[in-house]
Amino acid sequence: MRPTVSPARRREVIDALRRGTVPTAGLDLFAVGLERFENAIDEELGKVAEQGAAFKAVRGEYGSGKTFFARWLAERARRGGLATSEIQVSETETPLHRLETVYRRLAERLSTAAHPPSALRDVVDAWFYTLEEEVLAATPDADLTATVEELLERRLAAVARTTPAFAAALRGYRRAMISGDAATAEALLAWLGGQPHVAASARRFAGVRGDLDHFAALGCLQGLLTILRDCGHPGLLVVLDEIETLQRVRGDVREKGLNALRQLIDEIDSGRFPGLFLVITGTPQFFDGHQGVRRLVPLAQRLATDFATDPRFDSPRAVQLRLGGFDQEKLEKLGRAVRDLYATGSKDSHRIASSVDNAYIGSLAAAVTGELGGQVGVAPRIFLRKLVADVLDRVEEFTDFDPRRHYALTLLSDELSEVERNAVASRADDVELDL
Repeated sequence: MRPTVSPARRREVIDALRRGTVPTAGLDLFAVGLERFENAIDEELGKVAEQGAAFKAVRGEYGSGKTFFARWLAERARRGGLATSEIQVSETETPLHRLETVYRRLAERLSTAAHPPSALRDVVDAWFYTLEEEVLAATPDADLTATVEELLERRLAAVARTTPAFAAALRGYRRAMISGDAATAEALLAWLGGQPHVAASARRFAGVRGDLDHFAALGCLQGLLTILRDCGHPGLLVVLDEIETLQRVRGDVREKGLNALRQLIDEIDSGRFPGLFLVITGTPQFFDGHQGVRRLVPLAQRLATDFATDPRFDSPRAVQLRLGGFDQEKLEKLGRAVRDLYATGSKDSHRIASSVDNAYIGSLAAAVTGELGGQVGVAPRIFLRKLVADVLDRVEEFTDFDPRRHYALTLLSDELSEVERNAVASRADDVELDL
């Protein structure tokens, strides 16, 4: 039985599919094939919420649903009270070996169930409010400003041993807010979020020097986890998406990036980051190829997982999770789920269900897959876009529109991703020419 879906949630999902993008919420409404991961993932989220830490590597070919899986996991984490942040690893924008840049993107993409990115200011303000409430409950007549700062120091004592500037910037932010100096407060919040080139006057006000570097970024992550925990978020899920981009960078940069990943995993195992759940996504070539994980033996050892057995026996508790992608049956099931979701919010739900019945969805799925050279794993994004934008929207808007009579599938180069264009090209290569 389908759960009740709010109009806003339904609209957000349908709009994203119409654009050909992965929705940021509502993924549980059509998460096909992820049921086998649910129990293990919930166990990991529960461990993180109790101040444990976890790491997972998600592997799959292009089109296998890695980004979908990551956002499905993030939505599940937010429902459990955790904060989340999804980071696209990039050679130019977010190089993995520069952890200060990774931390900056983490802060920019930080979100909670109540606050979209960037939720950093909301989290910091909520933390100070929590400290004030705690002080007032314990000693109502205390000097609030001084006592809150003392409590701040105690809560961040472990962080201050390695990154004292984090606590200093927080003190400066609060003093600037109390004095009404919004510009300085904003600048110090930017510094806490890892932004470079913060005004020197703001840094002098708080007593911090320079920008965050590689090592200070880890201390700030530790501090952020403390703040999140104190204001009601027991953990933080961080997704490093498309980590296979490391294979395309210069050799020395690749080595640094792989070592940074190894360092993060080791820090998680050592207990430095209670409440952190780190997830990376990449292609099998990254995990198994000589230009990826295997270039750094210690990292390869930490990620080693046996995939020699039948995929149906893969353990969801393993350090690596293998996404098998779609087959025709799953693709049709996905289409039916989206059709039903679309129809629930329409006044013509019965006509939609009869015009776009299961048989038609099967035909459309087969047609899209055929245009993509039979590569079902590449088909979900463009299939759902065609189903929503070209078929369901027209059936709802025009009472005389019959998709079987009035619609013929066309795939335009401009609407296809590079992987999808390559799949179309591979289909053309299979055509025999009589020369």
